[in-house]
Amino acid sequence: MDTPSTDKPISMAALVESDPAAALPRLRAAVARDPALAPAHRLLARALRKLGEEAEADAADMAAVRATAADPEMLAIAIALQDGDLPQAEGLLRQRLTRLPTDAAAIRLIAELAARLGRLPDSERLLRRALEIAPGFTAARANLANVLYKQSRYEEAAKVLDEVLERDPANPGNRNLMAATLGRIGDYDEALKLYGELTETFPDHAKLQMSYGHMLKTVGRQDEGIAAYRAALAAQPDLGEVWWSLANLKTVEFTDADVGAMEAALEGNPAHEDALHLHFALGKAYADRGDAQAAFRHYERGNALRSEELAYDPQAITDQVDRMIAVMTPEFVAAHKDVGDPTPDPIFILGLPRAGSTLLEQILSSHSQVEGTMELPDIPAMAMREARKSGGDLRDWPDAVAEMDAAQFAELGAEFLERTRVQRKSGKPFYIDKLPNNWSYAGFIHLILPNAKIIDARRHPMDCCFSNFRQHFAKGQGFSYSLDHIGRYYADYVRAMDHYDAVLPGRIHRVIHERLLDDPEGEVRALLAYLDLPFEEACLEFHRNTRAVRTASSEQVRRPINRDGVGQWEPYREWLGPLEKALGDLPTTYVR
Repeated sequence: MDTPSTDKPISMAALVESDPAAALPRLRAAVARDPALAPAHRLLARALRKLGEEAEADAADMAAVRATAADPEMLAIAIALQDGDLPQAEGLLRQRLTRLPTDAAAIRLIAELAARLGRLPDSERLLRRALEIAPGFTAARANLANVLYKQSRYEEAAKVLDEVLERDPANPGNRNLMAATLGRIGDYDEALKLYGELTETFPDHAKLQMSYGHMLKTVGRQDEGIAAYRAALAAQPDLGEVWWSLANLKTVEFTDADVGAMEAALEGNPAHEDALHLHFALGKAYADRGDAQAAFRHYERGNALRSEELAYDPQAITDQVDRMIAVMTPEFVAAHKDVGDPTPDPIFILGLPRAGSTLLEQILSSHSQVEGTMELPDIPAMAMREARKSGGDLRDWPDAVAEMDAAQFAELGAEFLERTRVQRKSGKPFYIDKLPNNWSYAGFIHLILPNAKIIDARRHPMDCCFSNFRQHFAKGQGFSYSLDHIGRYYADYVRAMDHYDAVLPGRIHRVIHERLLDDPEGEVRALLAYLDLPFEEACLEFHRNTRAVRTASSEQVRRPINRDGVGQWEPYREWLGPLEKALGDLPTTYVR
């Protein structure tokens, strides 16, 4: 109840609304008598805010939060959350909020619970409610920034973090989140500055050094990135993600001491996440030594550990492709010609991960008229949102578009352009979105942006799929942790592209990776002709491009074209039966 115990509930709340100046001395007296009286602190904050005293109001908000934190019920909730007993925590929180619906601290905790359960929109809504009640609640504002970040809404997260850091500039957790956010919107200089300051202050913080290493790698400062990774390992030798980060550079050869340290870490009963990263890193280490059997054993174990965490269903992708084929008939495509936003600026590079999309982006971003960005999350986010709005499963975008009118397609195209505007730094007329998995949304892209160009990056299925199996991805790519699932995913991708070739002839330009390696100039000229761009020699000198690259191929594309990755699956042939079975004849027919 939001009133001091010395007043009738309605009277003090009403006085705050009608005459906050008169309520002020009485509320000050109430909190002086009993500093643990959270409702009085909340009313005091409201009165102060009505009188324009924002700084004092913020202080009163925080006093209310501190008073609430000492409540035995809140302590029980905090313990339940810490122990991972989410049902118990949720039950206690709902009981409390039924009695005290404006308890901002409790609202923040139930928002945290929602975030843990993956209900990020619910968490965001709750945090915004907590901030309506207590605008000075900096911890809730920081939580909001984190929830926005997790929803890939990086520009919004940065704006919220600006407010957080204005109130609490020294908080290392919030500064770390700001550095990560700035990296996501391409402000690498500021991100690196923040990471540099943080690692100087906390040199033995392993995960902070690791994040710094990730950012240094992204901008091509490989030696400094390796040094940061090594600093992380000096602080925490069993941190598996750092070992994998070194392996993932593709240029680091592990020493015998490194291999021994990783094997020792595995024997020490590491946490699940550390173990799976260590297995992937050891797979790379033994592969470099030519020990295919040991390498595959570690790759297999790492994939199995990762797969345990996921609930990947390969049939869901098959069903989505089936539904797309059923909806995007020649008649439907003809009836929806040019219904979206006509802007031609975006260039989409799609296909499977590890199929050469980063190489194509590096080539094109070396052109004077094309800007490279990163793997943008916006198309899947928008398509899944529309699927939800239409009452379907997240993958049911074909059903959603079947019900749309021309205006909706145009609005969605304009929305994509606005959402990705923050990624455009150079003023060049064209920009790239190279999220590989956009192949499953290619029809959606065509409908909302009919003049955008779409490039299909395709690689030999055995090399491509085995490369995925050897790769641990930071997030997503659930298909890649089983040989059978990878093969089925590749087959569904080819099936979808075959359909688009039939109903949208000439709309999607395909680049076969092996042909690009054999004839770079011919393939690049054909690609630029498709994009209606003049040939520029810089596109063949792409390895001199100093732009930031965030993907697993970041260091490989800083070298001239080579055939190092061709045939890498062959030493492992005896273990790849499930993959070959799932692919069928595609190893000989993948070129279309």
